[in-house]
Amino acid sequence: MIFQLDDKLCFPDPTLADDDGCLAVGGDLSVDRLLLAYQHGIFPWYSFRYHDEPVWYCPHQRFVIFPSEIHVSHSMRTLMNKRLYSFSINCDFEGVIHECSRLRIEENGAWLGKDMIEAYTELHRQGFAASVEVWDENKKLVGGLYGVNIGKAFFGESMFSLVPSGSKLALIFLARTLERLGGVLIDCQLETAHLRSMGGRFISYEEYMQLISDNS
Repeated sequence: MIFQLDDKLCFPDPTLADDDGCLAVGGDLSVDRLLLAYQHGIFPWYSFRYHDEPVWYCPHQRFVIFPSEIHVSHSMRTLMNKRLYSFSINCDFEGVIHECSRLRIEENGAWLGKDMIEAYTELHRQGFAASVEVWDENKKLVGGLYGVNIGKAFFGESMFSLVPSGSKLALIFLARTLERLGGVLIDCQLETAHLRSMGGRFISYEEYMQLISDNS
């Protein structure tokens, strides 16, 4: 069963999501609703071309990377040792989110449209969303990622690369930074071969929520 949301700031029991993780439709992308969603493992994901209102997901199994378990391959270590790139956090959030959108905007299922960009940019302005930037030797933005940060958890949203392995470099930098600062997990939302190769694995929703609630 997929629930219809209204203006009331609440969500149905996340464990009632269907087998694909779809839980609800409707509501808005306000800061308060987004924060409430992420605190319960819920996130918006929908094609803006085909849906007039947000669709909310909460997968029963959560695909995450624990910062201490980030896998850095030999080829990535070799690339990093060349010191071709520099890294930063929150130096160009808008640049990162617009690049993430631009590289996928022509896809039929593109979800990072104007409303989502505005919503997450506002989250960033209020201190609840962050970006990682990768810069080349000419100070050009060539890779990065962004997501929501609540407590000691980082909820990844999207990443991009304009150079080979640009997004991998951003993820490694994020994981190492979180580990140093006591971060407990990176929520990848959906499994991909790319993320699995870097240490992503599934945990139960119960374990996931325990980690979030204990570290918020």
